[in-house]
Amino acid sequence: MIIETERLKIYPADKRRMEALITSESDNELRAAYSEMLGNCLKYPDKWEWYAMWVIELHDGTHIGGLCFKGINTYGAAEIGYGISEEYQNRGYGTEAVKAISCWAFKKPNLNAIEAETDPYNAASIRVLDKCGFIANGKFGEEGPRFVLDRNVSEG
Repeated sequence: MIIETERLKIYPADKRRMEALITSESDNELRAAYSEMLGNCLKYPDKWEWYAMWVIELHDGTHIGGLCFKGINTYGAAEIGYGISEEYQNRGYGTEAVKAISCWAFKKPNLNAIEAETDPYNAASIRVLDKCGFIANGKFGEEGPRFVLDRNVSEG
């Protein structure tokens, strides 16, 4: 499955690609997170897209970033994480990717909301969330303030 936008191709990584990402990651915290993601993909293969690392590429195949969901909780909410490689930032790719994946996700009947959290000093990430319709909900997580995009608001 591939989601295509005007400039991007976005798709969930397969097992081989996720294993390669884990092996090549030098940051221990990220390596552990990626390993957990792959473990959940293997544990819940029918929900692969909700646990996998999604690849963000330009149409020419240039890898520019990634995003992921952290499963769907019992309330029908999925947390999203995303990142664009430094040399491709400030070109709207993050916004384009988050809008596209949100549209895809809300086509799934069991999803009611998409949540995100970001460092309060990460102005670029907050801008992406704002442009995509996420609203700060007044709560804080490990990484900072939490934002939510509600299915009903995104469809309106």
